[in-house]
Amino acid sequence: MTQDRLVTPSYCFILSANFLLYFGFYLLMPVLPFYLTEVFRTGNATAGIVLSCYTVAALTVRPFSGYLLDTFARKPLYLFAFFIFTAIFAGYLLAGSLTLFIILRVLHGVAFGTVTVSGNTIVIDITPSSRRGTAVGYYGLSNNIAMSIGPMVGLFLHDFYSFTTIFLCALGSCSLGFVMATLVKTPPKQPVKREPVSLDRFILLKGIRAGFALLLLSIPYGMTTTYVAMYARQLGITGGSGLFFTLMAVGMAVSRIFSGRQVDKGRIPQVISLGMYLACVCFFALSACAFLAQWDDRVSTGVYFGVALLLGVGFGTMFPAFNTLFVNLAPNSQRGTATSTYLTSWDVGIGIGLVAGGYIGQISTFDTAYLFGACLTVVSIVYFRLRVAPHFEKNKLR
Repeated sequence: MTQDRLVTPSYCFILSANFLLYFGFYLLMPVLPFYLTEVFRTGNATAGIVLSCYTVAALTVRPFSGYLLDTFARKPLYLFAFFIFTAIFAGYLLAGSLTLFIILRVLHGVAFGTVTVSGNTIVIDITPSSRRGTAVGYYGLSNNIAMSIGPMVGLFLHDFYSFTTIFLCALGSCSLGFVMATLVKTPPKQPVKREPVSLDRFILLKGIRAGFALLLLSIPYGMTTTYVAMYARQLGITGGSGLFFTLMAVGMAVSRIFSGRQVDKGRIPQVISLGMYLACVCFFALSACAFLAQWDDRVSTGVYFGVALLLGVGFGTMFPAFNTLFVNLAPNSQRGTATSTYLTSWDVGIGIGLVAGGYIGQISTFDTAYLFGACLTVVSIVYFRLRVAPHFEKNKLR
């Protein structure tokens, strides 16, 4: 039996655009806490609040972008958001005060929230439904490749070059990504009956349970992507902290290849559960690194980098499955809403993780923050097994 064709020029272009967008995004992610503390002299808690403005803005706009994507042509909105996201990197070069920086971060979050929902929805539009899990998996893989390179390059540039150079590199990456995005050809949007504006046009109501489980998982993830380099300093790991992101991305890349195929076979709850269990163990181990460092630095360092690889495997396993779970709960006319609900749930947790991680790191230590995050993953696992999985099996449309 011949499989539907997955690889097309448009699919390759949107993978490239997504990689370049996320490369610019991840280039800055581990550097911005240092930028705020070194340039604007903020504390960890203040830095967490400032950085969370980006996420709050993204999650606020996601439901509206999902509605717009389900109502109007998707590519123009995608390109407009991509352009704004790219242009704001130039604005960072002119931000001479913390207030202006916060305003730019909010605008950046709005653009990011829109462009990511648009990109995910367009991927679903241009790929056959029988290959959706694999398509989403490889699309996410482009994020992971960017994640494997971006933070490492950003931390390297921070050690040897100015913040201006880092912002210019991010601007150049996203500019090239915008060119790739313009080359994507999307199918004509089929006319749909305009339903009265209601809550379910902005939020996929059937996906709220799954969204809560995902939110709990994204809180410790947000702590990790933002503060893990600072945690490395607490552990005495003075060099090679960028390797954490590389190993994490490698784990995601490998797991996405296989998990997407399992999702296409209908094993969505099983795939998510497997990733949850692995992530839970990893966060407890990451928290334990501080205790291990007092006993043996080499063991602590080994566990720290081992967690990076296995944490990537855990989340790389879950991402395509969670994305497909939301899409399978929605009719085709609400793909944008389903995608925005999925990403909104993720962003809410990331925002909480930024604030909570910075606050706990300031009043206590980062290992305490990761212990808190690990406990949240336990709650997420129990809730998913008891409420989310049965609900999905009962209400899935495909």
